[in-house]
Amino acid sequence: MRLRLASALAAAMLAAPIAATPRPDAKLALLQQRDARLFAIGWRLASANAGFCEGAAPALGLAVLDVGGFRKSARIRQQLGLAGDIGIGAVAPGSPAAAAGISANDTLLAIAGEAIAVRFPLAKPTWQRLIDVTAALDAVATRGPVTLTLARGKAPPRTLTLDPVPACPSRFEVLSSGGKAMAEGTRVIFGRDFVGFDYPEELFAAAVAHEFAHNLLGHRKRLDASGRSLGNQRLSEREADRLMPWLLANAGYDPAAAIRFMARWGPRHDGGLFRNRDHEGWDERADAIRAEVGKVEAALTRDGHADWSTHFVREAFGQAS
Repeated sequence: MRLRLASALAAAMLAAPIAATPRPDAKLALLQQRDARLFAIGWRLASANAGFCEGAAPALGLAVLDVGGFRKSARIRQQLGLAGDIGIGAVAPGSPAAAAGISANDTLLAIAGEAIAVRFPLAKPTWQRLIDVTAALDAVATRGPVTLTLARGKAPPRTLTLDPVPACPSRFEVLSSGGKAMAEGTRVIFGRDFVGFDYPEELFAAAVAHEFAHNLLGHRKRLDASGRSLGNQRLSEREADRLMPWLLANAGYDPAAAIRFMARWGPRHDGGLFRNRDHEGWDERADAIRAEVGKVEAALTRDGHADWSTHFVREAFGQAS
């Protein structure tokens, strides 16, 4: 799983003045909490389905943030307790990073013995450094065990070795505002105010699985090739709905949680007569998922896992004229 950009987190930090003596910031705390929840669920889905997706790659289960390129970065570092610009933004439970004892707001000092401050000095555009650090972590993970040097508070720096595990490629990001969810090919993005953050975990996981499914099924490229007709967009949404229970089952969630999510979310949020025409009604969507759940349960009984790479039937998109 690619590590997601933390520009939204940094923007939220800068939305209000930060006192010289750091005090808890409610907006920042909420953003970090929701970022951690999304990242944990995303990791669970991505690592559990690694055996069935294309492009699975070794991953560590951590996300990084960079406060160095932003106004009042020294105060932000102080508020988060960082000893440098590059920190750990989130750690997924059950991941190699969690097993090694890494926590959010640890400072990342070195990768494979190379000091962050030396290899990755602040440059313009400032967001490029985070991309470069993320790429470096991905690169070393492909070569085997990863050695990281980190600091926490006033404790001496420590060097840890992590053993990466395979995960499907996607980054999971929370934006500092908005209530929508979307997939952009390699990213799954939720606005901070998305209503599903307040749902039970398995229902929110279903929402994440839907957006993740768009990436795994290559819908952006497929729509580019086949044409973005209303019919094709509806088929892409139906296909993502139908893959939800497969992804959930492999991650240890009840596949029927996808139906329950649609039944809870749909009556208020699919728009009724004014709904987006590239989606079917929530009740139609729930019926399509319900039919798929039976196939997932049969696969679990037969094989012990839900191999969607073999048993999931794709929709037939119309071709662009």
